[in-house]
Amino acid sequence: MRLPGKDPRGGGLRMRSGRMLPVGLIAVFVFLAMGGGALAMDHAVMKMTKEGVGSYLTDAKMMTLYWFKKDSPGKSACTGPCVEKWPIYYRETVAAGEGMKAEDFGTITREDGKKQTTFRGYPLYYWAGDKAPGDTKGQGVGNVWYVIDPAKFPPKM
Repeated sequence: MRLPGKDPRGGGLRMRSGRMLPVGLIAVFVFLAMGGGALAMDHAVMKMTKEGVGSYLTDAKMMTLYWFKKDSPGKSACTGPCVEKWPIYYRETVAAGEGMKAEDFGTITREDGKKQTTFRGYPLYYWAGDKAPGDTKGQGVGNVWYVIDPAKFPPKM
């Protein structure tokens, strides 16, 4: 008995042109269709733009990344209760988005022993008050927390 679309020799599905569609290709398609592509890009940092804020960096889930004016290149000044409000951002590797290069990103080991991703030497953070993708509620908090515009970072102080 012959089934439509089934190759009688086994090994895969026959496409109308008569070629075999490799099982591996089907598996990759299913993986991507089920959201596997998003998992692979979990380490991406992207540049977004928002009226009133301008350009700023986000993680792969579009959660805004911030820098702390009291930090210095390679050193975080946010410790203790500060980290509860400003959780650290860390990814072992970062895929640089538009306007950035892979070498813009690095890693430091904080005084508490945790690792933290840096952008052009400055540690990156989230703001606990940002609840949804695209929120920028941490912008300007205490006049020391800011979003990062990659075209203008680090700022001249």
